[in-house]
Amino acid sequence: MTEYGYFLSCEEFTPAELVDQARRAQQAGFTRLAISDHFHPWNDAQGNSAFVWSVIGALSQAVDLPVTTLVTCPTMRLHPAVTAQAAATSSVLLEGRFALGVGTGEALNEHVHGDRWPSFEERGEMLEEAIGVMRELFTGQQTSHRGRHYTVDNARLYTAPEAPVPILVSGFGPKAAELAGRVGDGFVTMTPDADMVAAFRDGGGAGKKVVGGVKVCWSSNREKAVDVVHQLWPSELLPGELAQVLPTPAHFEQAGKLVTRDMVADAVTCGDEVEGHVDTVRAYARAGFDEVYVGQIGPDQEVFFDAYRELVLPALRR
Repeated sequence: MTEYGYFLSCEEFTPAELVDQARRAQQAGFTRLAISDHFHPWNDAQGNSAFVWSVIGALSQAVDLPVTTLVTCPTMRLHPAVTAQAAATSSVLLEGRFALGVGTGEALNEHVHGDRWPSFEERGEMLEEAIGVMRELFTGQQTSHRGRHYTVDNARLYTAPEAPVPILVSGFGPKAAELAGRVGDGFVTMTPDADMVAAFRDGGGAGKKVVGGVKVCWSSNREKAVDVVHQLWPSELLPGELAQVLPTPAHFEQAGKLVTRDMVADAVTCGDEVEGHVDTVRAYARAGFDEVYVGQIGPDQEVFFDAYRELVLPALRR
């Protein structure tokens, strides 16, 4: 049975707001949390970019829900050994209720050290090596590694998880789905695409978890909601590899001008029609997803949680 979680956007909200949303999500009946990991927001209008590991520490003291990163890039901005330490500590704080969603990243976040931005093939190779390094470190044993991309010298996690942290691999195409099936404990993808789920299953993901997420904007004024999404999240509708290769929020703002208001109105669930929200979320269950995380865009968080507690989540569970 599909579980329904809430998605916390580090790009759009302050750390205190994220913790408050987590509490509201638990009270509303969401059973899990996911949280983004960014160095920059997608645009200046979003206006935030908290360090995710600090926020996860706060979440561990505020709620009892499992937490998953959607997603962390453990290859460039943070060395995989440091990412493993952060993930292990998060798992300990959450008493094992933590999963590490990982991906090949975006230049927006990973270029900040001045490194060149590799091709997808090279980033996939880096991610696979990084996952191997992190799995060794999660054992709590002393680890040394000398690979093509990473060196680890006599490293040991003294605050180690009781059980290995599950690693879920993100992807948006057949190559990434195959990689997730081969090296991951699960697959993260953001569209309810049954064919992509099948590619993951066929690539070694049989019996493993499939996780997705969707952003909505609940509001009694649908036109206002469309405006809010158009202002804050036009990046959701950018095609192809743009989201992976543009390096700054300013570039995303330039590209976002190609996204029209009508495109947003057609693509994003806005307004307060319960059936529309139910259909949007249920599409993931129909495509074979085990977990789906819903994020509310904009400031109307209280009305969103009230509506989902009273109307949407009960309908989904029926």
